[in-house]
Amino acid sequence: MQHLFFGILFLVLLVSCHDNKIDRVERAFYYWKSGEYSLSDDENKCLDTLNVKKLYVKFFEVTHDETMGNIPISKNRLDIYNYEGKNEEVNSNVVPAVFIKNEVFIKSSKSEIDTLISNVEFLVKKYKREHFSTKNNEIKEIQFDCDWTLKSKENYFYFLREFHKKSKIDLSCTLRLYPYKYRSKMGVPPVKKVTLMCYNLMQPFESKSKNSILDIEELKSYLTVVEKYPLHMDIALPIFSWCYHYQYDQFQRFTNLNAGDLKKIATRKSSLWYEVTKDSVINEVYYRQGDKLKFEEVNQNTVQDVIKILKSKVQLDKKSTVILFHLDSNNLKSYNYETLGKFYTSFSI
Repeated sequence: MQHLFFGILFLVLLVSCHDNKIDRVERAFYYWKSGEYSLSDDENKCLDTLNVKKLYVKFFEVTHDETMGNIPISKNRLDIYNYEGKNEEVNSNVVPAVFIKNEVFIKSSKSEIDTLISNVEFLVKKYKREHFSTKNNEIKEIQFDCDWTLKSKENYFYFLREFHKKSKIDLSCTLRLYPYKYRSKMGVPPVKKVTLMCYNLMQPFESKSKNSILDIEELKSYLTVVEKYPLHMDIALPIFSWCYHYQYDQFQRFTNLNAGDLKKIATRKSSLWYEVTKDSVINEVYYRQGDKLKFEEVNQNTVQDVIKILKSKVQLDKKSTVILFHLDSNNLKSYNYETLGKFYTSFSI
């Protein structure tokens, strides 16, 4: 009898693990720049080659100013009116994304949040009308990105509820790993669906020896919840890198130095750290001999490891969107199309 019990238990675990794959993966990218842009030839080709028909585009960010109150910053004016052929489908499937700093909800009253709702709705519709397809200006979804905390939760959730009531638009929001694990404490946001952000697992300066973009052991520590998340959940994966630039052991800036340029000007000192070997200027940034660089990237094997972990630890829906962060010519230099395509298809294997 005992052998029968363990045999049945094994089969249940085997079936439940197999069921965690996604049968239908909707392919998408984030587009997270600030300023006025048109998609480059490389970015257009990437969307066409991978048959990606959905873009989550950051329209703007919202911050709190003590004098002016809540104001939009870092506006993104991506212009894809000339986005032709297959890409017209992407044009009409742009999802506006708005990043709102946590302090906005900590420092705002309910009346100020009501004003914020009206202002954000107005700006989103204005940007969609001015910068995207005139054939279809319907907004099917808006995604809000906020690292909410216990202090901001009540106001943030109020914002989401009231925004949906006023706009009648389906909402999604980003979900960091901490609120995914501690959902009873952090709450479940009042939206139609969430996107689990499998990157930026720690603060950039938290550890000199760990990759703050993606550390596998850190990721595993948050994926210990057995119960399915109570909302539909999409997945976001990183395909970007960044570089911490230090002079005289003092942090100067983050730069978009890529792996190819790094090899030309610096020598490796450890798994993440490099030292500049000659004075150089790259992308208008001056690197001096002796400068220290912490270069963080996510290679294809690490991303595949993340996919395997997600399929074994997280109950995924049969149809979900997988979003790569983010579409940028510089990021695309680190991956070929076959590799990027596998990031989508591996969820269905």
